[in-house]
Amino acid sequence: MPQPTCEERIDKMLADTISELERMYYADDQTEFHEYGLSFDYVAPGTFNDQESGYFRYQLSYGGPSDEFRFYTDPEFNAHYIEYAFLDWFDGSTRKCNKEEHQVIFDIYRDYFLECGSCHHAHQEATEEEC
Repeated sequence: MPQPTCEERIDKMLADTISELERMYYADDQTEFHEYGLSFDYVAPGTFNDQESGYFRYQLSYGGPSDEFRFYTDPEFNAHYIEYAFLDWFDGSTRKCNKEEHQVIFDIYRDYFLECGSCHHAHQEATEEEC
């Protein structure tokens, strides 16, 4: 029997990931949350085929499958679009996040990455590598 596609699995994966983030991020002790993600970086435009816009990536897992949140921003790094990406070997799917169902990822981006300067640092690091 063939394995389900990323498109067939993404909604459950996103719901489970959001639940896990809510449990950790809104806890009194955020130690588990601070150890959760693998990386936060900036993916410059053109890094991948057909990628027109740069985005910040909060990578949660890597390999097959992997998952991440992508934050598309304005020039001041305010997120105007957040998507969840679920990727497996030669397959992948994304979902747009909305504040009604996915508030925690908006809070994490604002509090943990934007206001703490991680966005500025990741962007600067990525653009210096291009030179």
